[in-house]
Amino acid sequence: MTAERLGTGIGWRPEIADAVERMPGIDWVEVVAENTCPGHLPEPLRRLRERGVTVVPHGVSLGLGGADRPDGERLRALAERAEALASPLVTEHIAFVRAGGPRTASPALEAGHLLPVPRTRDALDVLCENVRIAQAALPVPLAVENIAALVSWPGEEMTEGQFLYDLVDRTGVRLLIDVANLHTNHVNRGEDPARALSELPVEAIAYVHVAGGFERDGVWHDSHAHPVPPAVLDILTDLASRVAPPGVLLERDENFPEPAELERELTAIRTAVTAGGAVAGRPWEPSPAAPAPEVSDAARQRVGLAQTAMLSSLVAGTPLPEGFDRARMGVQARALAAKRADVVAKIAPELPEILGAGYRAAFLTYAQERPMTGGYRRDALEFAGELLRTGSGPSHRRLEQWWLERAGSAPRRSLARRVLLRRG
Repeated sequence: MTAERLGTGIGWRPEIADAVERMPGIDWVEVVAENTCPGHLPEPLRRLRERGVTVVPHGVSLGLGGADRPDGERLRALAERAEALASPLVTEHIAFVRAGGPRTASPALEAGHLLPVPRTRDALDVLCENVRIAQAALPVPLAVENIAALVSWPGEEMTEGQFLYDLVDRTGVRLLIDVANLHTNHVNRGEDPARALSELPVEAIAYVHVAGGFERDGVWHDSHAHPVPPAVLDILTDLASRVAPPGVLLERDENFPEPAELERELTAIRTAVTAGGAVAGRPWEPSPAAPAPEVSDAARQRVGLAQTAMLSSLVAGTPLPEGFDRARMGVQARALAAKRADVVAKIAPELPEILGAGYRAAFLTYAQERPMTGGYRRDALEFAGELLRTGSGPSHRRLEQWWLERAGSAPRRSLARRVLLRRG
């Protein structure tokens, strides 16, 4: 299948659903796959789909760059969303999101965030096999996205462009290129966006992400909550001078402006693409991928040990692996803890309501001692359980009621039993 011409799109979020539905010139939208229930689509999204607007599911939790093979349940869930939305493709990230477990004889850890894969031959071998597994399980083509990073791995063997070129060459996977992430890596890791674009196979691009961020103390934070800066639009123009992107999408996840401001950003994106001047050529067809030998368990273990050491130092306070920048790792660790606090507050809004102004400090204290080992919903439950085990006060009764309503269900009985016994 050739890459579909998508046009100009925007990331669909419930907070801007009504605005997106009325916005002129929106050819397609992208939804976070994990936040979409195939049988219960939000009414505004369903109306867009019925109107003929293309919807693409964008996964964030598969962890294709991790040492383990992709989880079958997660792949099935992604496939279900692609079929329910009649999507022409699905997308994920070149990242790892969890580490540890039996392969490394260490506790399983969740990052709750996309972390960079080391650009080594071992990591590339693992990633290629994981991508092939995902491609075989999905009903539509897969495209994978370059991520933003605050830190660099020591001892890398390839540039980002070379890494992506080899990935495409070996698997035939398509690329989702985030030009905001290229800018982030330019500021944080000294990587030249133009060099990355010159090295990667731009003809394999399925579409492009554009987003905003902010700089603090020499570190660029890819926030998706700020206006798109001129530097990111310049990279988009450079890309569009090399190839006409099949689609371009504006991402905004928080701090949503008025619809008119979003429309101005979309106009700026269209202008940047037009300024590039590339003309759409012959649609890209992947070359048949050559049969590849199965990746050895030894290679997966090497990757797993390295990723576990990195993640453990970020979330569990273990020693910093050799070669990492201590200051940047500290920035990353604080960012992971802050994101945990923010996401838990979103999925369990009763907790900050019950705890009031003390919520954030209490959660960050908890996060320093308790790495995340499951999803955010489990994290919220275990945070509340920890407060019940160790605290008291006027909010205790409300917190206990909230916790029991959720921990008492069948999947959580063992956790509820542990907390009640320890309190007894």
